[in-house]
Amino acid sequence: MSEQPARPRAARGNLRPVGAGPGRLSKSAPAPSHLRPPTRAWFSETLEAYEFESHHVRLLTLAAEAWDRGAAATGALRKLGLTYNDKYGCPHPRPEAAIARDAATTFARLVRELQLDIAPPDEIRPPGMGQGRRRA
Repeated sequence: MSEQPARPRAARGNLRPVGAGPGRLSKSAPAPSHLRPPTRAWFSETLEAYEFESHHVRLLTLAAEAWDRGAAATGALRKLGLTYNDKYGCPHPRPEAAIARDAATTFARLVRELQLDIAPPDEIRPPGMGQGRRRA
């Protein structure tokens, strides 16, 4: 199965309106209303900049929701701190820390899946082995 990733409009040799063709979403599709205003703006800008199939728009929506979830958890962490003390006085990480971590991971994976951050590398070479460390 050869699924085509979302590509920038300028990269296509044969440009078509977004609404042309099966499964294409029109450029005028509104951002989901439950998103925060900055996230809605990002959603709309991304929708304008790339040509998406309908299933890609669902992934973009999930990415925006993950971003908002992470932002809410980060705000709670700023307000409440990274840890709390239980009834015995022992510190524990706040649940919001895991929510923020998971939301960031989800956002990064969805953006990678949509291939929104793909740029050709300047230099192609294998990854380094570290600072003189041997592999086990």
